[in-house]
Amino acid sequence: MREKNSILKNVDWWLVGLYFALALMGWMSVYAAVYNPEHSSIFDMGERYGKQALWIGTSVILIFIILLIDMKFFTSFAYVIYGATLLLLVAVLVMGKEVAGSKSWIQVGSFALQPSEFAKFATNLALAKYLSSIQINLKDVKQVIRSGVIIFAPSVFIFLQNDTGSALVYFSFILVLYREGFSGNFLVFGFLLALLFILTLLVGKLTMLISVALIAVLLFLLMKKVRKNILSLLAILVLVGGFIFSIDYAFENILQEHQKTRIEVLLGMKTDYRGAGYNVHQSLIAIGSGGPTGKGFLQGTQTKYNFVPEQSTDFIFCTVGEEWGFLGTATVVILFLFLLIRIIIVAERQRSSFSRIYGYGVASILFFHFSINIAMTIGLAPVIGIPLPFFSYGGSSLWSFTVLLFIFIKMDSYRLELL
Repeated sequence: MREKNSILKNVDWWLVGLYFALALMGWMSVYAAVYNPEHSSIFDMGERYGKQALWIGTSVILIFIILLIDMKFFTSFAYVIYGATLLLLVAVLVMGKEVAGSKSWIQVGSFALQPSEFAKFATNLALAKYLSSIQINLKDVKQVIRSGVIIFAPSVFIFLQNDTGSALVYFSFILVLYREGFSGNFLVFGFLLALLFILTLLVGKLTMLISVALIAVLLFLLMKKVRKNILSLLAILVLVGGFIFSIDYAFENILQEHQKTRIEVLLGMKTDYRGAGYNVHQSLIAIGSGGPTGKGFLQGTQTKYNFVPEQSTDFIFCTVGEEWGFLGTATVVILFLFLLIRIIIVAERQRSSFSRIYGYGVASILFFHFSINIAMTIGLAPVIGIPLPFFSYGGSSLWSFTVLLFIFIKMDSYRLELL
């Protein structure tokens, strides 16, 4: 009993406090987003805010269970948890329930579970287990490939469920690999590919090919080093040209129509306020109408009259903007930044490489969700349907983020035991 008490004393209460602050603010935001004056009790189980209260209550139970489990459980069963999650993802493809075009749910009676949410912390555990069990050298191609398989295997199954947003979250693990020694050149390379993708869509493949060729000629004329490696320059030119052609093909033949339209609206290639651009347009109106201090709790007109679809889930942030204004949105952003910074600080003080790697995975996943979700609501990213952690309505989402974070809090509470 004395050992358990000492471990509980080592819990990082800053992380715990930030978690509950965000979860409670999220609950109030869900209440405001779908408020029904005929069922005004925030605990009314017939409304989403009542169900969110249930999810928060059950999350507290999960927290106590995690804090009571021996830390060795997570290291010993990391691969088992990961394997079980992969089986659930396969099961969804076979017998899953389709919601909003995505076959991502397993229906159990009146309860629906979304395995793709839980796959995030399972993948984080498996990656931490693999990297902590070897002498990390991410210049070794075999290690990079094995890490990539662990990271992207769940992503493939999730993509097949037609849940592109959740599948893209797994790219955030590249930040974990970068912390463990993966070359930063790959991050720069990824950024350049994304830039090339955007520019090709904006100006066309022919213009991009001519531009790239001109840049190559200038480099050849101005840099002696490039002239000495003319074959390498030509090889790069061919690869870039092939990539430009593949962008055009993928955009026209692989992406679904609504995905193409969302990208075109985001890049300003098309205006569609009544179709693909409707959600973002209404979200911007809601956030902008909040002004410096907002309209007040339950006073949001965009919210009250349901102008913004999915306002209690993917677009929950615009509720904060309308009712609490710039002050409210800034507070939410600052709390998330404090949470992310604190997670990184705690990760760096770990004496176990398993805990450190897992901690960076937590920060990477939360950062991706936080940044992309808010960018979606203000028109800086395409609408890909991912929740705002601890805010968006939904049991699977809240449970998965709770488990993700509190496994790390549990790991941190053990760090002094390693002395």
